[in-house]
Amino acid sequence: MSTPVGKNTMVVQGRTYCDLCKFGFETPESSYFIPGATVKLSCRDRKTMEEVYTDEAVSDKQGNYKFIVHDEHKDEMCDVLLVKSAVKGCSKISVGREKSRVILNHYSGIASQIRHANNMGFEKEVSDVFCSALYHKYMVDEDEDDIKSHL
Repeated sequence: MSTPVGKNTMVVQGRTYCDLCKFGFETPESSYFIPGATVKLSCRDRKTMEEVYTDEAVSDKQGNYKFIVHDEHKDEMCDVLLVKSAVKGCSKISVGREKSRVILNHYSGIASQIRHANNMGFEKEVSDVFCSALYHKYMVDEDEDDIKSHL
């Protein structure tokens, strides 16, 4: 049974994943969602940068996590941050994918009570052997003549 959501409540949700190839983004072939990852919701006062609200959550079997927030955080900057991975061998926090900004007030133009945080990732210590072929699939280098011919 899910937690009831009151009209002033917001739900922050997102996913954690493992980047097998250190691409810095998810692909169906090179990433999977991480269960048991710890994430933190942190809100800071915009003027003093003092942390005024914090909460922690752990991702489920599909890598999903959820925070239930009952208060307005109108004058605060709120981020979801990776804390630690529960998967041995995929515990390095991926730079650039370690946090996600969320807006936690009802006067932002967002009609829904649900706030979606960007997926955040950990990376493997050593890339898998198939990563080289995937790199060429996703990181195609086109020279300027090829780019001009597509325009």
